[in-house]
Amino acid sequence: MKQLIWKLVMPVTIISFTVFTKSWYVLPIDAPESTMIGFPFPYACEGWHTSLSLQIFAIEFLCDLLTYFLFWLGVVYVIHHWVQKIIVPKQVTIILIVVMMPGVIGFAFVANNPDNIYTLKRNFEMNILSTGYKLIWQENKHRKESVVYRRPNKP
Repeated sequence: MKQLIWKLVMPVTIISFTVFTKSWYVLPIDAPESTMIGFPFPYACEGWHTSLSLQIFAIEFLCDLLTYFLFWLGVVYVIHHWVQKIIVPKQVTIILIVVMMPGVIGFAFVANNPDNIYTLKRNFEMNILSTGYKLIWQENKHRKESVVYRRPNKP
C-alpha cells in the first residue's frame, strides 16, 4: 500500500487539488467583496493591499489538502483491498507525475510572490454571498452576478 500512496494517491491528490475547487464570493466585515477559493474550506483570498496578490491561510490550506488526500487514499484502499489489487505500471506513474508537475510549479510560483500575505488562519469574519464549484479553466462568474448598489432616487 505504501507504493500505491507514492505512485498513485499523491499525484492524483495534487492533480485534483489543482483542477477542482470551490469558489466563494464573500463580503468580509470591513473589507471589499472578495472571491475566495478552496474546498471544503476557503484557503486563499484576493489581497486587499495591492493587485495580483493573495492572502493564503495555512491551516485551511493544509486541511483542504488533507481532505483530498484522505479521499483518494480511501478510494484506492477500497478498490485495492475489496475490488481488485491495483498494480500501477511504470508508464502510468510517469504520466501522472508529468501531469502533476504544472500544478506543483504553479503552487511554487504563487508561493514565491513577495506581495502575498501568509497567515496561520483567516483573521476576519465574512458573509457568504454565493458559492460554486469550478474547474481551474472555468471563469469566475460571481463578479458578473453581483448586486450593484445604487443610491435611491430622490423625489
